[in-house]
Amino acid sequence: MSTVRLLLADDHPIVRAGLRAVLEGEPDFEVVAEAPTAERAVALAGELDVDVVLMDLQFGSGMGGTQATATITARSGAPRVLVLTTYDTDVDILAAIEAGATGYLLKDTPPDELADAVRTAAAGRSALGPEIAQRLMDRVRRPTEALSLREIEVLQLVAEGLSNQQISERLFLSQATVKSHLVHVYAKLGVDSRTAAVATATARGLIRR
Repeated sequence: MSTVRLLLADDHPIVRAGLRAVLEGEPDFEVVAEAPTAERAVALAGELDVDVVLMDLQFGSGMGGTQATATITARSGAPRVLVLTTYDTDVDILAAIEAGATGYLLKDTPPDELADAVRTAAAGRSALGPEIAQRLMDRVRRPTEALSLREIEVLQLVAEGLSNQQISERLFLSQATVKSHLVHVYAKLGVDSRTAAVATATARGLIRR
C-alpha cells in the first residue's frame, strides 16, 4: 500500500488539528506539513514531496485558496489540490475548478468520505462532494439559464457593494464589458435591477451572502 503524503492548508489551527487527527488515523496517509496561509501552502507544495494539498478557500488577508490552487497546479509535477471549505456557491466551486482543483468538498463531509476523496484525488481522478456534483449537474441541465463564471464573479462584486467602475478595475475589464455582463445576468435571472439580481443569485446559491 503506497502512502499518500498530505499538506493541510487552513488558517484555523483547530481545523488543521482535527483534519490531522482524522487523516492520520488512515494507514496509508501521512500529513507531512501544515500551512496557516495560502502563501505558505504554495511555498510548501513546491518544496516538499506532497501528493495532495487539502486547501481551504478563505485565509483572511492575503492570497486566497483559489489563487493558491492556480499557482500550485500550474507547476510541472504539482500535487493534486482538494478544496475543503464551507462555501457551496457556484462562484467558489467554478473558480476553484477552473484554477485546477481536482476535487471540492464541504467541511461537514464525513471522515470516511473525506478519506475516500483524498485517495481519489491522489489517483488523479475528480473528487466532488455530492452537493457539489448536484450543483454542477444542475448547470449542465439548464445551460441557457446558467451564469458563466465571469458573470458570477461580476455579480459577487455587485453584492459586495462595488460600482461598475470598481468592478472593471478589480477584474481588468472595461466598464462596457461589466455592463454587458450585468445585462446577461439580468436576462438569465429574470430580473431588472442590481438588488433583485443579488437577491435571486443569493437565494439560488450562485454567490456568497
